Amino acid sequence: MSNAQPPQASFWNDTGRSGIAAWIFSTDHKRIGLLYLYSTFGFFLTGVLLGLLLRIELIAPGRTIVGPQTYNALFTVHGVVMIFLFILPSFPGAFGNLVMPIQVGARDVAFPRLNLLSWWLYIIGAVIVLVSLFTGGGAPDTGWTFYVPFSARTGTNVSLAVFGVFIIGFSAILTGLNFITTIHRLRAPGMTWDRLPLFTWSLYATAWVQVLATPILAITLVLVMAERLLGTGLFDPARGGDPLMYQHLFWIYSHPAVYIMILPAMGVISDIIPVFSRKPIFGYKMIAFSSLAIAAAGSLVWGHHMFTSGMSDTAVLVFSFLTFIVAIPSAIKVFNWVSTLYRGSISLEAPMLFALSFILLFSIGGLSGLILGAAATDVHVHDTHFVVGHFHYVMFGGSGFAFFAAMHYWLPKFYGRRYAEKPALLAWALMFTGFNLLYFTMQVLGMKGMPRRYYDYLPEFASLNLLATVGSWILAAGLVIMLVNLFRGLRGGVPFEGNPWGGATLEWSVATPPPTENFEEEPLVTHGPYDFEGMGKP
Repeated sequence: MSNAQPPQASFWNDTGRSGIAAWIFSTDHKRIGLLYLYSTFGFFLTGVLLGLLLRIELIAPGRTIVGPQTYNALFTVHGVVMIFLFILPSFPGAFGNLVMPIQVGARDVAFPRLNLLSWWLYIIGAVIVLVSLFTGGGAPDTGWTFYVPFSARTGTNVSLAVFGVFIIGFSAILTGLNFITTIHRLRAPGMTWDRLPLFTWSLYATAWVQVLATPILAITLVLVMAERLLGTGLFDPARGGDPLMYQHLFWIYSHPAVYIMILPAMGVISDIIPVFSRKPIFGYKMIAFSSLAIAAAGSLVWGHHMFTSGMSDTAVLVFSFLTFIVAIPSAIKVFNWVSTLYRGSISLEAPMLFALSFILLFSIGGLSGLILGAAATDVHVHDTHFVVGHFHYVMFGGSGFAFFAAMHYWLPKFYGRRYAEKPALLAWALMFTGFNLLYFTMQVLGMKGMPRRYYDYLPEFASLNLLATVGSWILAAGLVIMLVNLFRGLRGGVPFEGNPWGGATLEWSVATPPPTENFEEEPLVTHGPYDFEGMGKP
């Protein structure tokens, strides 16, 4: 795609500083991307550990390892860590920073110092959240949604946790502004909008959601702090307030936030599928436009979280209709991915297996979402384990597996070393099996009527809860194998040189690892990102 020959100097030695200072004060987008990767994945492992503790508690009726108050704190912290410290910042912060500037032919993002500030704000917010667990009244016990009136009245340290999430929100806004400007202003000559890689398109749609929706969350969290510290009464019915107003404000942000989590994942899949199918992507323009359509329509469906709250029948009808509408652009992507696979020369390596898993698991999550989007069925499964299973199929089966696909696909490029393939395949098999055993069982439990957020349950749910807990152990075993294999491979594995995957986007035209400023001279883009003429492996 480029006529430039990249220099051989790597970004690993791009600064005069040494030690950790060379990292935490670097403005190189690749180093900042790796900082995001290390920190978000560290919080992911923390969230996994908390989730395992929850499943051990639910392995049998009655108390197992913790009491009810600790259980409430565990699932709250698990949710806060996974949502605000891992899924939301991981794709834009890690792979957005690592890959997107190179994909558009830029030497860096538009505002490198602002980029570093966004990571610092993320870390500061994360530290505040962690401090809230051990100070004041202890770890919050409200659930990750911080629903009032409980979050306004509980004696736990909700205020500090909410303030930490508030700071993290500013990090997301700065990242979104940076990416929008970079994609608009720093594209290489010839990099027209219809030549942008689909991962970059997904980040572009995500960035607009980050910029437009995140301030609503910030305002809402400030109101919760004002409720607790100043007694404003905005959400307190006893003072003329309305707790449902909080739900509207929270979900006006949080449902678009679902697409901050899933849109970049879809972009990863759109980049991986054609490479490992050895053929161009089917329906490039429709996949690109569907990303924008998901971002737009997904901002209008927040009310489907509130069908049981007493809203009017007209509002229920409108939100249910819009929920089904937003499924259309998602289905377009799935159909186009499958069409790309059709008659392709498919190579089942680790990135492709995680990508194919994404398609299946996200489809299951999406179809179960339609059950929740229809008011008649939502009334029956609302606040049951079915919702928990659905959410994890979309977030973990979707964003999580796509994140693992991206790690296996792009990290060898930035480390110059490759992981071992057989342990990667074993890890994938264990994770796929354990995931479905855990979360499909949760959906069955929800259909049978087991509520979520409950510390204990009736004996009739015992066998399925045991099965789900065993699934969590299998999933965790796969995660451990994957992490060890990646760690060993990227530190001392076989060299990863040239373009072994056969990718046609710009990041595969530069040296491995990429040089400090990406390109020795400005690249000239002459064709699209999925024109794989003669792209056989060297």
